[in-house]
Amino acid sequence: MLIEKISTKKVSDTISEQIEKMILDSSFPGGEKLPSVRELCEMFGAGRSAVRDAITVLKGKGLVIVKQGEGTYVSKFDSRKIFSHAVMLPNAKDITELFQVRKIVETGMAEMAACNRSENDLKRMKMILSTHTDAPWEDDYQFHLSIAKATGNALLIQFVQVISTTIKHAMIDFHQFIKRDTEALETIAEHHERIFESISSGTPNQSNEYMLQHLTFVESILHKSLKQNS
Repeated sequence: MLIEKISTKKVSDTISEQIEKMILDSSFPGGEKLPSVRELCEMFGAGRSAVRDAITVLKGKGLVIVKQGEGTYVSKFDSRKIFSHAVMLPNAKDITELFQVRKIVETGMAEMAACNRSENDLKRMKMILSTHTDAPWEDDYQFHLSIAKATGNALLIQFVQVISTTIKHAMIDFHQFIKRDTEALETIAEHHERIFESISSGTPNQSNEYMLQHLTFVESILHKSLKQNS
């Protein structure tokens, strides 16, 4: 197995890209346990924090599953079959196309949720908004998924889950870029709260509008991030 030593590129990104290649070419088959963090550090000549960050990215893309106390396992599904052209979101065109889809689907989703939500749906959303884990992108994704569930439309929920690999990667990129930007973090929290309140109050048009504002803001941040990294 050929391992490339890390050079000037961001260490965690390079590690995640190399492991992803190994997963996609079956060097690490589905269901197989990845080497330990210590072993990966030795393989790539990198520190533990960089390896852990790389695993977080791979988890967000649905390529690995982290089992507490056991280790990290390669997901059994073939991620190449699920929106494979957009998984890495490497350029402005891919970001724009993803958000074109999200704006069409998720604005209507918020509107439908405002009409169909149950008390349990609202409790679930409120709990997600009030609970903060070590992975902000996961909290973000779970909130959007909870809106899909509140629509009561099984096909819509499945659709959101199918494109979740791409959506999660976009959310990881977004939260990596804004993690020290308190103003952007506050804006996101305000957006989520407004979307929740409009769904809770049963105002579909307002829910649609707030979701569109939110997605437009996130898209602009991702484009800004891309330009700064170019």
